[in-house]
Amino acid sequence: MRIPIEGTTSYRGRNSRTNWVAMAGWVALALGAGALAAAFSPRFSAPAAHWYATLVKPPWLPPQQWFGPVWTVLYVSMGLAAWAVWRERYHRFRGAAITSYAVQLFLNALWAPLFFGLHNIGAALFNVVAMWLAIAWTMREFARVNTVAAFVLVPYFLWVTFTAAIMLAIWKLNP
Repeated sequence: MRIPIEGTTSYRGRNSRTNWVAMAGWVALALGAGALAAAFSPRFSAPAAHWYATLVKPPWLPPQQWFGPVWTVLYVSMGLAAWAVWRERYHRFRGAAITSYAVQLFLNALWAPLFFGLHNIGAALFNVVAMWLAIAWTMREFARVNTVAAFVLVPYFLWVTFTAAIMLAIWKLNP
């Protein structure tokens, strides 16, 4: 028996029309994690700026001005990728993909309070490694639902790899 397909949904349960509110919600959720990180960052927190200035940093650390724009682009792309997976309403792996996304986003939001708020370099390093693993898990789960969404996370994965290297160098330089 053939099931008729209405004009508003495809056979996979994806909305054929773009749901702008949902898209904005997913992007806002990701940017919210970024806003939390920004609140603890040296740019917006005088105690964090003072503490961060006292740290010995590797010579290959990029300029501070790069971090805001790079993270903003990454948060927007993360939100768009999550939205693309969320759109696959009836995909059996969607729940696992959204769960992995939530875990990595939680770890992402936790990093700045650990590093800039608590000044705990070791915990922040542990967190960034856990976040890196969670992003890899998220990419795998996203690929099962929407391959393009998984590829959208590649720059994020690479940037967090670089961030982990920075964190390791800071941890070694500041015993």
